Amino acid sequence: MTVPKLLHIRLRSAAEGQVRSGHPWVFEKSIQEQSRSGIAGEVAVIFDGKNRFLAAGLYDPHSPIRVRVLHCGKPQVIDPSMLAVRLLESLERRRELQDAGTNGVRLVHGENDGLPGLVIDRYASTLVLKLYTSSWLTWLPGLIQTLIAMTPSPERIVLRLSRNLQELLLNQPGHQDGHMLHGPTPSEPVRFRESSLWFEADVLRGQKTGFFLDQRENRQHVETLSAGRDVLNAFSFSGGFSLYAARGGARSVTDLDISAHALEGARRNFALNTENKAIASIHHETVQANTFEWLAQTNRQYDLIILDPPSMAKRETERERAIEAYQHLAALALKRLRPNGILVAASCSAHVTVDEFFDTVREAGLQDKRQMKELRTSQHPKDHPATFRQAAYLKCIVLQSMPMTRNS
Repeated sequence: MTVPKLLHIRLRSAAEGQVRSGHPWVFEKSIQEQSRSGIAGEVAVIFDGKNRFLAAGLYDPHSPIRVRVLHCGKPQVIDPSMLAVRLLESLERRRELQDAGTNGVRLVHGENDGLPGLVIDRYASTLVLKLYTSSWLTWLPGLIQTLIAMTPSPERIVLRLSRNLQELLLNQPGHQDGHMLHGPTPSEPVRFRESSLWFEADVLRGQKTGFFLDQRENRQHVETLSAGRDVLNAFSFSGGFSLYAARGGARSVTDLDISAHALEGARRNFALNTENKAIASIHHETVQANTFEWLAQTNRQYDLIILDPPSMAKRETERERAIEAYQHLAALALKRLRPNGILVAASCSAHVTVDEFFDTVREAGLQDKRQMKELRTSQHPKDHPATFRQAAYLKCIVLQSMPMTRNS
């Protein structure tokens, strides 16, 4: 059998500089020369304008991101052993985050852990492996063996696919979204622990990999703010912020979401934690409605409001509209906030920068004509690092409405 020669690629000068500075993506339009047609998953070797080795990565003919860079600098062999080292390093970085009280954590965060287009989340003894590029399909068997060897006896490994891959692999058995790569198919949502609270994750069909692990630290902070407060959790999904607020001593918690399925998940998560007296005794209400419409129509007031909407800008062309929507949403929430109340506003839109989002929420506070104190801003937690601009999606700001003085 004839072994095909390595795929050689030469970039346009601007893209060459980006790769040299550490950017992990090579777009189709950035390629100036290519030695031949490439196949998904093969190693592409990138040379600079002087025909010197620049980088190497995995090729994907089905994506505008043609190469996901694995290595830049001096020549290095890209093989299963090199990928195993990357995986082990990623697992080691998360070791301190996992204990008896927390067994839900992101183990691999794609490009930011040197494994571009690959995400691995742990939910107790279940691992969920999500792919964003077809490049990883040929490497899957070795990757699964390495995962089984490096992680503590995973009961199962579930394959999840990005939307574009679901369409690409529609008729390919064994490569379907929710396919079991190892172990039995779960008959119900998988239960795991976060900060000693119980949660469920729909690892087969749920959003992302089944749960939003990236908000753990912000949920922990909400717990410290909740004592004696009436709390509204808007875009509540399965009630993560609400459970922390309840354990923190909230007087009441309202979950607001347009999805009946999400609200049912919130009720189940509360039922899993009734051993905690504060959670068992709290008044927990669920409201199925469009958050924008409900906030505009209700007269109810709250002491703590959490805004954690889905991404409002999935592409750059939606950025300006998303900024306007964020400001409108914050303004609606502030009208429902009691004096001395706290607003927690988060964004997961990578196309809206940190400064743009924080300034937008601050501006809503200024227009509300109440004195607002900024308590905290935060970005990515340790298991969701952001090492390049397009990876920086998560941000959260906490503002408190200060009491009016006699001279105000």
